[in-house]
Amino acid sequence: MNINPIILSIPVYFLLIGIELLIQAFGRKHIYRLNDAVTNISCGITQQVTGAFFKVFTIAAYQFVFENWALFDIPVTWWSVILLILGVDFFYYWAHRMSHEINLFWGGHVVHHQSEDYNFSVALRQGTFQVVWTFWFYMPLAFLGFDTVTFLLISALNTVYQFWIHTEEIGKLPKPIEFIFNTPSHHRVHHGRDPKYIDKNHAGSLIIWDRMFGTFQEEEERPTYGITKPINTWNPVWANLQHYTDMVRQIGQTPGLANKWRVLWYKPGWRPESLGGYQSAPEVDKSNYTKYDAHPTLKMNVYVLVQFILILGMTSGFLFMQESLILTQKLAFSAVIIWSVAQYGLLLENNSKWMFLEYLRIIFAGLVLAYIAPVEWIVLAAGAYAIITAIWFYMISKSQTSINRFSKV
Repeated sequence: MNINPIILSIPVYFLLIGIELLIQAFGRKHIYRLNDAVTNISCGITQQVTGAFFKVFTIAAYQFVFENWALFDIPVTWWSVILLILGVDFFYYWAHRMSHEINLFWGGHVVHHQSEDYNFSVALRQGTFQVVWTFWFYMPLAFLGFDTVTFLLISALNTVYQFWIHTEEIGKLPKPIEFIFNTPSHHRVHHGRDPKYIDKNHAGSLIIWDRMFGTFQEEEERPTYGITKPINTWNPVWANLQHYTDMVRQIGQTPGLANKWRVLWYKPGWRPESLGGYQSAPEVDKSNYTKYDAHPTLKMNVYVLVQFILILGMTSGFLFMQESLILTQKLAFSAVIIWSVAQYGLLLENNSKWMFLEYLRIIFAGLVLAYIAPVEWIVLAAGAYAIITAIWFYMISKSQTSINRFSKV
């Protein structure tokens, strides 16, 4: 049984998303777009599924340091838990800040900033590779002697806290709260691509670190969300890879070994003077600003939504059952989930070039379900799913039109 607070909080996440959807429905507000929300959650799905493999190494590293090099034997008491809460949040601040200031690390974190909307679904938009670069910032806690289980619990709770600050429906809170804690107002600033908002408010739970280390910015005018170079895709796999492909291309174009090294470790956007130097973010022309969008037919949107709900259920099953699965089952489960969310992105983009892959995905999904749970009724259900879904998709794809455009804010 998985007792990770992040996993156990999934029903609460979707309850809060449901509340925002009700606000949108009855308040005539435009909070969500289907394509953006599906992509946000798909990035979270990809991060959680791959995390089942990454955590084997990161947690093992923390445990190794704790067992062999801990300076103190810190008992689990009320005062040690308070110290650990402060320690986790302090090192989160620096891991988060360096994820913005080091190009290599930014590749793991940029995914979280790519959405041009700001709602609870954005909180679930996490980068697959972020843990590779940021987990090591917490190693001083292992050296000090905070045990692995308590560290993982507090770290997870720190992540859970940050869900509720991803909304525009909560304004500024009373000043004492705004002064100490990270709030929706503070975090909206962090997601802004306006020059004065970039690289500000890196806090996890406590905004005091930003106030102490000079990265605090008060929310003034409404931020423009997203990154300075929009990715313009609904594909969560490409969303995780694009920065690294751009970085490799930049390294190839950058003269000199030292400068190539600087591309990795300097701020995102750094260039040697011979290539124009560092380019600061331009001001956003809000009067002409448009969000990336694409408009499949209503039938295709319904198809993707239904399939996405099914894959959400499959992902929940994977996350709760992963410890009881053998490696080949984990790999097969992971492959069908990640392929599925990537395929949905292609469908939402009206990408007819790759649309035929949906038939292969349907067959593969049915085979994986039959392999993981070789019970007669499940095998029959998997076969029925594959046949019905393939026929449904064929009927939709025949009438699908390719209408891509940008929608104005």
